[in-house]
Amino acid sequence: MQKKIGQNGPLLSSDGSLDKVGWSPHPVWDCNLEDAQIYAFKPLQSMRVKRWDYYAIFTPTRFFSATIANLGYAGSVFVYTVDFSTGELHEEELVIPLGKGISLPRNCTEGEASFIGKGVTLKFSTHNGSRSLFVDWPGFDGGRGIKAEISLTQPTGDESMNLVIPMPRKRFYLNSKINCQPASGYIQYGNNREELLPENTLGLLDWGRGIWEYSSFWNWGSASGFQPDGRRIGLNFGCGFGDTGAATENAVILDGKIHKLDQVPFEYDATDYMQPWRFRDNENRLDLVFTPFKDRTARTNLGIIFSEVHQIFGRYNGTVTLDNGDRLEIRDLVGFAEEHRARW
Repeated sequence: MQKKIGQNGPLLSSDGSLDKVGWSPHPVWDCNLEDAQIYAFKPLQSMRVKRWDYYAIFTPTRFFSATIANLGYAGSVFVYTVDFSTGELHEEELVIPLGKGISLPRNCTEGEASFIGKGVTLKFSTHNGSRSLFVDWPGFDGGRGIKAEISLTQPTGDESMNLVIPMPRKRFYLNSKINCQPASGYIQYGNNREELLPENTLGLLDWGRGIWEYSSFWNWGSASGFQPDGRRIGLNFGCGFGDTGAATENAVILDGKIHKLDQVPFEYDATDYMQPWRFRDNENRLDLVFTPFKDRTARTNLGIIFSEVHQIFGRYNGTVTLDNGDRLEIRDLVGFAEEHRARW
């Protein structure tokens, strides 16, 4: 069963419980985190709230990502980029005690996320369905520097993957995954400047808010690209966290239309992430093989906070049956699949 939510409303009821659980093709929840009631002592509760805005850009030659996050105990600002042809990867992170100086919007539909400090500037603005990203990190990669000014548009009528699920002990997760947003602007990495064109470059937003269990695990797979006929094609798969009895975040997005899937387990070798991964759903609609070409491993260990992610870049190949019964072939679609373990 996949419970679809159609009407706007608050994330939380006055008693701190989730008002509605399920998924929606549009962001419909007002993220009233101030009404959460997992602890009687409110200042302690604020330390458990997790909020992040994660952007990723798929160009013909490069993957670029920038994130602003506040995890309660600490903030995190990080940028990384992968060259598809050479495999060159560089990543840098700032950890900010108590998230000081980090600003994040209430909802994913309007507002600004920002951090300015330690020689770094990140600003993500959303207004009237358009998004603008500004990143300036002069000291990135030993002074090579990275700078980006990017505009993302969400074509009128485009759908996205939005989800609210419960977790034990009144914890919860609200997430919006907005794939396949046409991108324009530039990415300047050292002396290499790449101009972004909406006909060949797409952006992804992973917007998360919630209160998680201290020890957490999840898998996530995603891609945003183009079919040979020019249609935009996106993938979003996730599992391993929360109660997905009402809904999962699994979907294929074709030209802005969500084709919702039920359960999609991740089949992979956790001792060798570079072996092929397999994605098959429980309704025999999806059959994809993901062939890796790059392992991005990121590890943060601050004692009380620990995170280890294996984000594997590769190519998806296979088929999916769309909602209308048509069978769609997916060939050499660049994306990623990941395993993430955290104590946070």
